[in-house]
Amino acid sequence: MPVGIEGNKSASVVAGCMGFRMLQIVEIAYPVVLAGVRPVLRFGLRWSIEGLEQIPQSGGVILASNHISYLDPLVLAVVADKQKRRVRYLAKEELFGKPVLGTFLRSAGQIPVARGSADAAEALGGAVKAVGSGECVVVFPEGTISLDLEPMQGRTGTARLAAASGVDVVPVGVWGDHRILFKGRPARWRTGIAVSVVIGNPLNISPDEDVHAATDRVMTAICQCVSRARAIYPQHAAEGDDWWERAPDSAILRPSGGEA
Repeated sequence: MPVGIEGNKSASVVAGCMGFRMLQIVEIAYPVVLAGVRPVLRFGLRWSIEGLEQIPQSGGVILASNHISYLDPLVLAVVADKQKRRVRYLAKEELFGKPVLGTFLRSAGQIPVARGSADAAEALGGAVKAVGSGECVVVFPEGTISLDLEPMQGRTGTARLAAASGVDVVPVGVWGDHRILFKGRPARWRTGIAVSVVIGNPLNISPDEDVHAATDRVMTAICQCVSRARAIYPQHAAEGDDWWERAPDSAILRPSGGEA
């Protein structure tokens, strides 16, 4: 459901953000969902978290994470909850048009994003309003789950959002939840799986910084967090089941180059 921020020459999100509603003060969906998944994730998994203090307890912030599992959004919600933060995600605008799901997304204060806009400012409008009003917004700069589990080339949308809003980007590295729910593999729900999360130092991106240089700076910080998350990961692959294991030093930057 959540999507990565993408930017391209035609700006990769659309005109629906102009009608973005200011997030409601009183919400029902978010606490209900979090209350349901928090005990399962918090007590069913084996957590290692470093740098939690880097997530501010108030004020607008962008959490930028690597993306290796369908569980990543929930993992980040549980981690942010430890700092008393409710996270917001970007969801495809077309999902808001579905009768039940759309109502749920709106009541949970999630941010509509639709691709294809010719106006970058319009495309990022909803997300800029959210962080500007003090929200904690989760983004996946790679735009999709990495099938080889290594950090991918970053899209420029995260840097554009940070530059437009003036809020910090906090890099995050997640490791382990892909063992449970990974793209293209059957789900393997079981307790005791380790999940390590490393949160890095906040990054500030100025409006005049080159967007590709800023994107690479964000992805370099994410790579460092991923490397550390792998290094502190307490479990090792059994023989014949090593598809999910990667060395810490293989988490390296793939420069954005001219890609948006």
